[in-house]
Amino acid sequence: MFTGIVRELGTVVSFDGRRLVVAATETASGAGVGDSVAVAGVCLTVVDAAEGRLAFDVVPETVSRTALGRLQPGSAVNLEPSLRVGDQLGGHVVQGHVDGVGRVRSSAPEGDSRRTWIDAPEEVVRYCLEKGSIAVDGVSLTVTAVDDDGFEVALIPHTLAVTTLGRLEAGDAVNLEVDVLGKVVERLVAARLP
Repeated sequence: MFTGIVRELGTVVSFDGRRLVVAATETASGAGVGDSVAVAGVCLTVVDAAEGRLAFDVVPETVSRTALGRLQPGSAVNLEPSLRVGDQLGGHVVQGHVDGVGRVRSSAPEGDSRRTWIDAPEEVVRYCLEKGSIAVDGVSLTVTAVDDDGFEVALIPHTLAVTTLGRLEAGDAVNLEVDVLGKVVERLVAARLP
């Protein structure tokens, strides 16, 4: 489980579609084999950790359901180690289980911040609501508006500076995870209906 509060920007060293290697000073120093790390919002298991690098095995299922396939050497990725008992929950509950891949529709400056619209699959948009939570490439954000094709988020200067979201351009693919609480409530209500 994660919070959507990015702890570090890592850099892709290599990715052959199966093994992803990321350079990460802070995250690598605290992670060991078997630990979970959210990489661009995708929960991956560390299979090797040495010399400031983390390696992850990425299966075809993960590549087909996420935007990880776009990564190449030099790509920046948001990193968050898994939540530990006693850690502060600063964002919202994020599982690292991507619900869909979205595409940036637009990203426009608004003072020091940015307003970014993301087109998303229907199975993501149906859970989006104004002032609700969503994870974009692993970053916990508040939805500011919703339409039939996607949603908007407002990105503060800090988020722009310490995550990959400040680099987004129209057409870029992003991993999306809706707030799991909405899915749980929907399932419970559906179970009670005749």
